[in-house]
Amino acid sequence: MATAEFDPGESSARTAKPKTAPKAPRPTWLRWVRGVGFLVAVGIVVGAPWWGPQALARLDYFHARRVVFEGVRYARPTELVARLKVDTLQSVWQPLEPLAERVGAHPMVASVVVERQLPGTLLIRVVEREPVAYVPRRGRLEPADGTGRPLPIDPVRYPLDVPVAASADSALLHLLDGLRKDAPRLYARVSHGERAGTEEMRFNLGGVTVRTTPDVTVARFRDILPVEADLARNHLRAVELDLRFRDQVIARQP
Repeated sequence: MATAEFDPGESSARTAKPKTAPKAPRPTWLRWVRGVGFLVAVGIVVGAPWWGPQALARLDYFHARRVVFEGVRYARPTELVARLKVDTLQSVWQPLEPLAERVGAHPMVASVVVERQLPGTLLIRVVEREPVAYVPRRGRLEPADGTGRPLPIDPVRYPLDVPVAASADSALLHLLDGLRKDAPRLYARVSHGERAGTEEMRFNLGGVTVRTTPDVTVARFRDILPVEADLARNHLRAVELDLRFRDQVIARQP
């Protein structure tokens, strides 16, 4: 899981301070007591009605000094930070729902949860949309998820090992997404998929054409595996496996 950290208000200029004589360290027990007392006070205020967080929001101690993203792989963290619109003058006690909504509007984000890590960190947990196939769009191939939604992934920065779909057909992409989740080895063999009329889909698996109906399930698609294994035991191979007939897999040899 990728993690990115940002300081929303980092400054490159620092002012030198005159040196002063070191002070005698305070006893450890005193620092501990003060720390516990502070945490107890914060807990009381947080547990108070709506005015509790508002009171804490006025304290500089709770200004947002750091933003941490988790789960980001394809989205540019700088774009997410820009959508977040948080700076060091804002408090971590501000309402979190608007922050989640702004980040969630990014086309790569499927879901997002924003959490506070006191005293000054906002933790953004992101679940990204997963690329399932390259789909032709505007004269070029673009990554798309299982719903056909285009994903802004730069293939130069992130080369994708996904099949090519001849169109953004919902049944085609739904099956590819199911294979990606539940049968990743089988999915890795698919190089191309297309709709062949209203009642048929075709997939190329390393030289083997698999013909299915549009309502084929992942479990049904897996039925080709024992057939291939049986052919291999007899030193045979199929160039086409047909799943369009109920409870049957018809293998056609070269």
